[in-house]
Amino acid sequence: MLNAKRKQTAIVVLLVLLALAVAFISLSIGSVSVPLPEVLTALLTNGGGESGMIVTGFRLPRVIAAMLVGASLAVAGALLQGVLRNPLASPDVLGVTGGASVSVVAFMTLTTGLSIHWVPFIAVAGAMATGSLVYILAWRKGVSPYRMIIIGIGISTAAGAMTTLLLISGPAYLAAQVLNWTTGSLYGTNWSYVSMLWPWVALLIPLSLLCARELNVQALGEETAVGLGSRLQLSRFFALLFSVSLAGVAVGVAGALSFIGLLAPHMVRALVGHSYRLLLPASAAAGAIILLLADLAGRMLFQPLDIPAGVFTAGVGTPFFLYLLFRKRRGGLRG
Repeated sequence: MLNAKRKQTAIVVLLVLLALAVAFISLSIGSVSVPLPEVLTALLTNGGGESGMIVTGFRLPRVIAAMLVGASLAVAGALLQGVLRNPLASPDVLGVTGGASVSVVAFMTLTTGLSIHWVPFIAVAGAMATGSLVYILAWRKGVSPYRMIIIGIGISTAAGAMTTLLLISGPAYLAAQVLNWTTGSLYGTNWSYVSMLWPWVALLIPLSLLCARELNVQALGEETAVGLGSRLQLSRFFALLFSVSLAGVAVGVAGALSFIGLLAPHMVRALVGHSYRLLLPASAAAGAIILLLADLAGRMLFQPLDIPAGVFTAGVGTPFFLYLLFRKRRGGLRG
């Protein structure tokens, strides 16, 4: 048992190192290639020269944002899967992503003269409002995971319709910009977005790790969890709060990226097991890797076009979701 735990811990460390390696390579690859030694020099000397400007001025904030956004969405998805005890759960299912998106689209189409840097805060507010609405509507002497999923799907559908309405009725010159954002893209990410994003991630992911024990207990079933002394509704509330906040701030920076919250936990569950003490940090590393690779593919495969990363996460995530749905129907999928 001890050897198995050490092996799983080593896998988490390897995933983190792999994420850092992919990030380092991403700094080198682009429309202008920068040799890896020059990338290292630029990082150690904080830029300088043309290569330094490319690495630290343009690519580094985008790469850091990709890692933070991917980790946030992955942890948000893992928390939701634990709370709802449903392996198909993700921020999309509860309508959190839709709520954040519609609030940002409304901000971008209905306001003028306000800084674009308000967008992440608007997204978090929209995600929190949507999450609160789902929580309140699902409450009936406690929160039922089944009711939350049903209500979340309905709210997500309504948010999608409202987003389309806002796009149609808003200024035509904003339509392309907003549409690119709603697809999920890191294009144009700069240091101001990183400086806004990292405090949220640095606070919320460690707080999410505090939910690991409760999520492990709840996996045994509600009655067993209560019998073991779990404060079921309170722990669910905080896990949902952290999940909604992480998803909201991620959407605010990179738009409505889909399926990362579904893909990452499933990718690492087979490697590190079902204990959330390891599953949450492993999911964070896997989410960072997924988004780094998706963003790198968007930058490189169709040059000179910069394809939104959300196109690639959706392209991989949709068939993966159908595969999971098929496995769940066959009874071969655990939450």
